[in-house]
Amino acid sequence: MDPSPFVDRDLDADAEEYIVSWARELPHRGEFQLVLHVDEFPEADTEEKVEAAVQHYFAYRAEVAGREFTRLMREGRLSLLIGLLFLGSCLLGARYLSGIAEHHPLSEFASESLIIGGWVAMWRPMEIFLYEWWPLARRRSIFNRLARMDVCLKKALTSSR
Repeated sequence: MDPSPFVDRDLDADAEEYIVSWARELPHRGEFQLVLHVDEFPEADTEEKVEAAVQHYFAYRAEVAGREFTRLMREGRLSLLIGLLFLGSCLLGARYLSGIAEHHPLSEFASESLIIGGWVAMWRPMEIFLYEWWPLARRRSIFNRLARMDVCLKKALTSSR
C-alpha cells in the first residue's frame, strides 16, 4: 500500500489482488477486518486516514463495478431487442419461403438457414442474462463489503530487516 495514503490514491495492484482474493475465500456473510502490521507505529491519526483511504478505494471500485453492471444490462436489453426483431424477421422469412416453394430443396435450405440464423442472433442476449451478469454482481458485492471493513494498524512483532 502507498506509504502516504491520501484518500484519492490507488491501492497497490498486488495488495488489492491479495485483499480481494482473500475476501473471496471467506464466507459471504459477516464483515471484514484488515490488520496491517507495520515496523514503526505511525502518528495518532494515521490509522483513521489509512482506514478512510482503503474504504474510499473499495467504495470507488464498487461504484465502477456497478457502472459496468449497468452498462452490461443496457447492452443486454438492446441486444435482446435487436435479437428478437431479427429472430422474428427470420421466422417470417422462413415461413414465407416455405409457402412459396413447398418441398423444394433450395427453399427448405434457405428456410432452415433463416431459422438457425435467427436463433444465433439470440446468443449474445442469452449469454449476458444467463452468465455474464453474476460475476460483476459478485465483484460489486465484495467491493461493497471491503468498503465497510475496519482497518487496524499493529506494530509488527519482529522487523523484516
